[in-house]
Amino acid sequence: MERDGQLDLYDRLAARLKEAHARVRTLQVPEGVRVALTRKLLVITAASKHDLADAERRVDRLMTDIDEGRFPEEQAGKRADGTR
Repeated sequence: MERDGQLDLYDRLAARLKEAHARVRTLQVPEGVRVALTRKLLVITAASKHDLADAERRVDRLMTDIDEGRFPEEQAGKRADGTR
């Protein structure tokens, strides 16, 4: 039974991550903010390989921040690709 729960959680998380990536792509924000959000999603995706439940909480928190207009700040002096 636990295996079925893990599969359900995996499916739910995969759908949320896909939705989050699509939302970030379509946001009307500066490129630096989009890069920061994409990095957050990549970190959450990597974390999901070790802890699905934590990754689900993190993607939900990120989506709430996006819904409420809370975005990471652009880092001064960095280009969109993260280099200086």
